[in-house]
Amino acid sequence: QVQLVESGGGLVQPGGSLRLSCAASGTSYGANAMAWYRQAPGEQRELVATITSGGNTNYADSVKGRFTISRDNAKNTAYLQMNSLKPEDTAVYLCNAELTYYSGGYFYRDVEVWGQGTLVTVSS
Repeated sequence: QVQLVESGGGLVQPGGSLRLSCAASGTSYGANAMAWYRQAPGEQRELVATITSGGNTNYADSVKGRFTISRDNAKNTAYLQMNSLKPEDTAVYLCNAELTYYSGGYFYRDVEVWGQGTLVTVSS
């Protein structure tokens, strides 16, 4: 079964740091682009950061200079290092990836998969 599993969320004080992880399983072909999104209560889902298989990155203006996305292709895992956290960073953070895999006799290429999300709360 192909899936993405996030971890690393929690409660942190303003100015603190957290590191999120997103592990892809069920594929021996790996992931193409990977990304982190977030969704605060009552708000639309927002793209936070993206990273290509070659390591090129892009960030939302609201997190530039504070967040860093990275990946370990050997582990099919993406990370989001979040520093200088602010209360407005509070949200459910969701991992998204384009996965290639073989299942039930069929080959699936660059299928978009979502994780279940991990909650980040920034509060004193």
